[in-house]
This record gives sequence, C-alpha cells and structure tokens, in this order.
Amino acid sequence: MKKLLVLGVGNILMMDEGIGVHALHELLKEKDQWPDESIDLVDGGTFTQDIFYLFVEYEKILVLDIVKGGNTPGTIYRLTESDLRQNEKQTLSLHDIDLLDSLGMAKMISGKAPELHVLGIEPEKINWDMKLTPTLETIFPEYVKLARQEINTLLSN
Repeated sequence: MKKLLVLGVGNILMMDEGIGVHALHELLKEKDQWPDESIDLVDGGTFTQDIFYLFVEYEKILVLDIVKGGNTPGTIYRLTESDLRQNEKQTLSLHDIDLLDSLGMAKMISGKAPELHVLGIEPEKINWDMKLTPTLETIFPEYVKLARQEINTLLSN
C-alpha cells in the first residue's frame, strides 16, 4: 500500500475549474523529489466514480481542486472529509459527491477508506476558456507551493 495519492481534478477547458489539474502537472515536473514507493500523482480530470478502485491502494489522498466556499476568489482552503460532510456551503466544484461516494465505495471493498485531504481554491470564473483568470493565475505559484508543503507534511506523518 502506498502512503499518498495526489489527485488533481477539474476541467482545463473551463477556466478556473481546471486549476487542480494545472497544479498537478506542475508538481509532476518535480516528481523525482518524492520517493516513488510512497506517492503517486494522478490527473483525475473531471473525476468520476470510475476511479474509486484507486483509493483502496492508499493511506491518504490529497485532492487539488476548486472549492466554492463563498469567499474572495483566490482564497485557499485546507479541508478534510469531515469538513466536506459538515459544511454544505463548501463544495468541491462538481466533484464533491463523486469524491465522497468513491471513499464510501473504497471502504465497502476494502473495509477501510483512505484519509482525505483537500487543498482547494475559490474560483473567480468558470466559463469556456483554457486560461485561468488573472486572479488565480497570480496566486497559482502560491497554491502549488502550498501543495508541495501539504505533500511533504502528509508523507512525513
């Protein structure tokens, strides 16, 4: 069993909706800095329940995605599974239901579910375009830096 799955999700054709995938691809450029036996970085795209089977292979999952929490665009969130279940105002773009359902399916199959962590960011605009909005483009390096820190923390715990 590997320790950590980093899952970048989102639709890169829909502006800020794709930031999790963009961040994942940035992290893939640095993949060799983490131990291969402990971590996998996966582009989950628009994430469907079809990949729930991956979850049973990991102790922890870090999801990179947008989070609509009603705050200023660019606000960064650190959330756990219980945060997602308790606060209906915060949603992981359109992927939150699939994600929580997938955790449940993983638990049914293996008897346990991985520990879920989310590093999310408040979007400014979701519309047809492959570019991030200027607001998220500006904060993108900080978001990737925080993702690196979160990975290192999760691997060391």
